[in-house]
Amino acid sequence: MIGPNFLGIGAQKSGTTWIYENLSCHPHVRFPGGKEIHFWNARRDLGVTWWLDQFGPRQPGLRSGEITPAYATVDTDTIHAIHELCPDLRLFYVLRNPIDRAWSAARMAVLRAEMTLDEASEHWFLDHFRSAGSRRRGAYGEAIQRWRSVFPAEQLMVALFDDLQAQPRAFLSRLCGHIGIEAGFYEAVPEEALRRAVFTGPSAPLPPPLRRALIDQYGEAVETLGHLLRIDLSHWLAEP
Repeated sequence: MIGPNFLGIGAQKSGTTWIYENLSCHPHVRFPGGKEIHFWNARRDLGVTWWLDQFGPRQPGLRSGEITPAYATVDTDTIHAIHELCPDLRLFYVLRNPIDRAWSAARMAVLRAEMTLDEASEHWFLDHFRSAGSRRRGAYGEAIQRWRSVFPAEQLMVALFDDLQAQPRAFLSRLCGHIGIEAGFYEAVPEEALRRAVFTGPSAPLPPPLRRALIDQYGEAVETLGHLLRIDLSHWLAEP
């Protein structure tokens, strides 16, 4: 069979580069097309054969894939197309507090706009938070429901960025089990190496007025997501 064994579908600013760097070190994992191929969200004009050829034939004992956070936002028809090609794909989706995710993404957008954080006004940040792109990236519950409507729930591992930060070794162990590789490789990796941040943007505290705006924006969605996953996510909405 030709094609990937796994796909990481997001979320943006939720540790996907850290996952890529650590999985890339595993002797039984391959990313032949690099971390993000962006075929399903931006390059479909190249044809599905092109995408499948990025991975080539599957090899016993090896797992190949990509991690493109934008895939969390694709529509149901696209997910059906992916399932038709690779119905046994193992999928994973890492969720970060949408307030922190939105603030992190906005800070990165400031740099791309060739501004400093001081030059970006409160209004500029509010516009970014409310943009269709930012809201779509933070619509975790909707994304989970779309992917679960096509793929069996057991093929989609949903994890929290909080757990990645708190227990990186345990997080990798769970991920390895999900995609079908041995986690023992990471037992020899020093704890400080596992906790090393990868691809961090400029740090800055979230101003209280902007935090309140994001709490208002995401409060209902966080509550709904908690019910969907059957976990308490109220700490995401707490004031620091």
